[in-house]
Amino acid sequence: MSSKPGRGQLGGSLCLFLTACIWGTAFVAQSVGTEYVGAFTFNMSRSVLAGLVLLPVIAISGRMKKNRGFSGGNGTETAGAGGNIAEKTAGKDEKPEKKQLIAGGILCGIALCVASNLQQIGIAYTTVGKAGFITAMYIILVPVFSVFLHKKAGMKLWISVVIAVAGLYLLCMTEGFSVAKGDLIVFLCAVAFSVHILAVSYFAPRVDGIKMSCIQFWTAAVISAAGMLIFEQPDPQALLDAWLPVCYAGVLSSGVGYTLQIVGQKDVNPTLASLIMSLESVISVIAGWVLLHQTMGAREIAGCVLMFAAIILAQLPERRRNAAQEKATH
Repeated sequence: MSSKPGRGQLGGSLCLFLTACIWGTAFVAQSVGTEYVGAFTFNMSRSVLAGLVLLPVIAISGRMKKNRGFSGGNGTETAGAGGNIAEKTAGKDEKPEKKQLIAGGILCGIALCVASNLQQIGIAYTTVGKAGFITAMYIILVPVFSVFLHKKAGMKLWISVVIAVAGLYLLCMTEGFSVAKGDLIVFLCAVAFSVHILAVSYFAPRVDGIKMSCIQFWTAAVISAAGMLIFEQPDPQALLDAWLPVCYAGVLSSGVGYTLQIVGQKDVNPTLASLIMSLESVISVIAGWVLLHQTMGAREIAGCVLMFAAIILAQLPERRRNAAQEKATH
């Protein structure tokens, strides 16, 4: 019994690492897509695709749950009155869960929409290096916001945050830092991503993660569509020209990536989750090196090493606590 939390955290951490890999490699698709369409058009399209991708996934998972329910009993003999009572109780419990599901999906969708569009807009006014570093500031903002929400963060986790920020600085900052319009917009993007991470951490353990992810995408799609019609002049031909980066960002980066984030955060501390997901900066550099034959200097390699060291250090306290709890239970 005592080993389950550790396994849950390991599985959640692997989901979040895979999310970081998807997001890191999706950087090329996002940058190419912005050459064809505006930020709201791009994010509306990718959100619609992500929502459509998850609809059959929800249907399949629903059928699997029903099959488990039918196979879980000992036949019709055990159904009887007890089964009817259980069904009535389940019906009562479903109402508040549905409310939380809808509320969580809408709130997460709003935060995701704001963060994604601010990021796309801000990149146009600043350098990629600055944008990468400032966006990743959510690894500082998440534990700071968590303190105000009365969530505990151990000393080693805070040290990990400092090491991770130092690694991101070496990895992304290749020129002098100065505050500009784009920098401020991307910083607001980091704030929105921090809110999104905390919202997911609150709702993910309470509701169906896949359904909540689907709701958040449709919410983001509706808001982005409004922004597209108000601030942009959507061109169907330009959107068709950008079909490949939009499909990659919609299906993998959004549909798969953000769903893995929700599933992974069920068993992972939000500060640790933000650290793992911030590895997307490392993955993007590695992807450029492998796929585009871009070389990494000693500075970038040192940044990668610091980032991985931060993740390992952040994992240590949880493993030690789980070991101590396991000894106490025997």
